[in-house]
Amino acid sequence: MCGRFALTLPHDAVAEMFDVAPDPSLMMRGPRYNICPTQEVEVCRIGAEGREMARLRWGYIPHWYKAPNDGPLIINARSETIADKPAFHDAVRHQRCLIPASGFYEWRQSAGKGKEPYWISAASGASMLAWAGIWQDWSGDDGQVISTCAIVTTAATGPLAPIHHRAPLSIEPDQFGLWLGEEGKGAARLMQPAAEDFFAFHQVDTAINKAKSDGPQLMASVTESRLI
Repeated sequence: MCGRFALTLPHDAVAEMFDVAPDPSLMMRGPRYNICPTQEVEVCRIGAEGREMARLRWGYIPHWYKAPNDGPLIINARSETIADKPAFHDAVRHQRCLIPASGFYEWRQSAGKGKEPYWISAASGASMLAWAGIWQDWSGDDGQVISTCAIVTTAATGPLAPIHHRAPLSIEPDQFGLWLGEEGKGAARLMQPAAEDFFAFHQVDTAINKAKSDGPQLMASVTESRLI
């Protein structure tokens, strides 16, 4: 977890939820139903003048990598060990961000059926979740600079656990300032698994298995997609 997600709200609505000025370069983007690792994602972080929206590569690159593909692709960071890992310990202290998402996809191994994909979103019906993230600028020997990020995950709980044992760490709006570092120390206490009834999910069509697939039908339940 989490290997694919979606963001369907327009950029200006996302920026408003974070109480930050929109990024003109992102204003015209359409809904994204199948965001994959190494693609650019939008995040809210603290810049020189306070909160800002930024476009970062989803795929965190440790500073010791000689090239972006010099080691494993890092898209997630476990909350339980993030403060102790050399790749993450500075970022989790000083460079935290919030990653907006409508929900994510996960696959469950089913006996005799292979991996079955599921769409997972907020049980409350909220149109956007804000996931905890960390970011870092990676610099190559040739002067190339890539701004990168990873999603912080926790143990999955309740009915979600049989589908996958990990889930993204969701941050509530009244906790945005604490996670971003605007309210001093104490963000570590936010790194707790979600309530057992936090997520809702349903099985979706295997079209999501293809990285190039797109469209709202990817989020439809198997029953609904067969009726389209």
